[in-house]
Amino acid sequence: GMSTLKANTFTGTTSAGSIVVTGEGGSTTTNLQQGLCKAWYDLDETGTAALDDNFNCASVTDNGTGAFTIAWTNSMSNTTYASLFGGTSQSDIGTTAVATGSHTILTRQGFDGTSIDLDPIYSGIFGDLA
Repeated sequence: GMSTLKANTFTGTTSAGSIVVTGEGGSTTTNLQQGLCKAWYDLDETGTAALDDNFNCASVTDNGTGAFTIAWTNSMSNTTYASLFGGTSQSDIGTTAVATGSHTILTRQGFDGTSIDLDPIYSGIFGDLA
């Protein structure tokens, strides 16, 4: 039969912050904490910028057309984390500054590079939390 495990906290036995999970093929392992998304957001840049939905995001600051800083509730441990982006068609999105407590993005029209406020812009943040 099927078993159910219920817990509020998982802690590694060798290292409290490290839990190894066997991969789908059964022959490799992966670190659970390394594979988790540490922050994500759905940003509406039009009008008054707003995080329509998010995880681990404290605030958004409008720095001008197409330029926004998203601050993390819980900081990253370094600035080498990955910021993955998506959004409306023909948009070009990237970071202009990366800090442990935030990243700053710029959105432009993909066909001519003009800065523009768009809705929606999506991002997922992967790396090590502080």
